[in-house]
Amino acid sequence: MGLLTEDIAFHSNIPVPLDITVAVIYSVFGICSLFGNSTLLYISYKKKHLLKPAEYFIINLAVSDLGLTLSLYPMAITSSFYHRWLYGKTVCSIYAFCGMLFGICSLTTLTLLSVVCCVKVCYPLYGNRFNSVHGCLLIACAWVYALLFACSPLAHWGEYGPEPYGTACCIDWRLSNEHTTARSYTVALFIFCYILPCCVILASYTGILVTVQASRKTMEQHSSRQTHMSSIQIIIVKLSVAVCIGFFAAWSPYAVVSMWAAFGHVENIPPLAFAMPAMFAKSSTIYNPIIYLTLRPNFRRIMCRDIGTLCHACLRGCLCQRCSTKCSSKQKIRVRLRTVHRQTNRFPSANSSAQPPPVAFKDHDCEKCKDAFECFSHYPQMCGVTNLATSGDLSKDQHTPVSQIQKLEAEALHAKAKRTSETDNFHINLEMVPGQAKVAWP
Repeated sequence: MGLLTEDIAFHSNIPVPLDITVAVIYSVFGICSLFGNSTLLYISYKKKHLLKPAEYFIINLAVSDLGLTLSLYPMAITSSFYHRWLYGKTVCSIYAFCGMLFGICSLTTLTLLSVVCCVKVCYPLYGNRFNSVHGCLLIACAWVYALLFACSPLAHWGEYGPEPYGTACCIDWRLSNEHTTARSYTVALFIFCYILPCCVILASYTGILVTVQASRKTMEQHSSRQTHMSSIQIIIVKLSVAVCIGFFAAWSPYAVVSMWAAFGHVENIPPLAFAMPAMFAKSSTIYNPIIYLTLRPNFRRIMCRDIGTLCHACLRGCLCQRCSTKCSSKQKIRVRLRTVHRQTNRFPSANSSAQPPPVAFKDHDCEKCKDAFECFSHYPQMCGVTNLATSGDLSKDQHTPVSQIQKLEAEALHAKAKRTSETDNFHINLEMVPGQAKVAWP
């Protein structure tokens, strides 16, 4: 009977099309979160020597959001596709623990970041004393704070269990509706992990905006400084509004539903009313990378530069791979052409107009073909094939003794058959090169 009850609890209570829709949305969120937070960590690593102590909170925010993405999204996506929770009761508790730990850590980090920014802007005398040691201590406090609330259900102050919609796990909302101890844990979460962070974030960013506005009015008489202060003010306003909107949009629905489940009739709450707030809460992992990558000029500048460099390197690598293949084929052509050149110099003839024009070759390394477009647009110079004028050689032959010329002509007639075959091969290979060069064009 226990197995039957557990199986029913882990079966989805929303229609199959909605489950598939949730799975698709989670997949999009997961990809965006993975890319955004990884990019944020990469940019922070690139400018690690220039990081300010306040930016440590942005790194910690990316780490906690990335942990939330990797620990929750794969199981939530697969369970939604299969229309039931697939991983059993033990993994359900681990899933809920990870969601609580990383989620509260992200909330606390956002709150501490707003406080630090407020102190640095509104009270610069104290804010300038803020260093990396203080930042690391506050980040450690954020993790301890999150760990305290995440471990409480494991110590039976509250309980972890399946969500009412069946394909994910979190706090056991039915138990919080029935038992006072579990309800007190839900109330503590609502106060210390939602109400308190909301008040601190609103107060901090309001103080920042008031201070910046007062500074702008002070600088109005200086036209050169006014433009600079206006740009700073625009950035701060955008960051403040975006962080507040992202925070409220992600966590407000879940907070409302948790109070509804704790003090209302949980049987009357539709399962979809739990599924939608959970979706909004998981979307918090994509808000913060978007906010800090698009609104902070230094992060945006490094991201645009490095992504452009990466795309150029990938394109260049593909083109160079094709170029190396073409250069190897042209190196074979060069060997045959050198054979013709040596035989032509060995048997000069006075009747040079009847022969193909002499060809000289530079000892040009094909490794210089770094770009396929440049290599073939300047062919034949890029791979060492150049035509020389024959007027200088003819002027030298005019001073050659007559007997020597006749002797050389006799020898040239004797080797004519061999030269003809090599010359034909020479013409065929040169005609093949432009056709092969077209392959390198994408």
